[in-house]
Amino acid sequence: MTYSLMSVPFSIVAVGIFAVGGVRAHRTGCGGRYLASWAITVSALVALTLIFDNIMMAAGFFDYGTSQISGLRIGLIPAEDLLYPLAGSLFIAGLSSLISPERRDRDADI
Repeated sequence: MTYSLMSVPFSIVAVGIFAVGGVRAHRTGCGGRYLASWAITVSALVALTLIFDNIMMAAGFFDYGTSQISGLRIGLIPAEDLLYPLAGSLFIAGLSSLISPERRDRDADI
């Protein structure tokens, strides 16, 4: 089984939770802030993953089996390694929107 295939169920759940959280954020007047905060978060996580996973692979801490990856690499890491921070940020943003108390944005009422 490839890493991409293993990531599919987690990615589907994360996208679903993110979408439901986005609907709730839009309904409360925070849709733009929801997307902007997610974009900043995913950018930081992807950058950190690119930097530190490449360093750890160069140091020999771990490696991916060649039969389980797509073959597309960014530096030393396989491209599918970026699915984890992407799915994680989608899941956390959606969950955060869903569990936060519902309130209207004051700026939306003006």
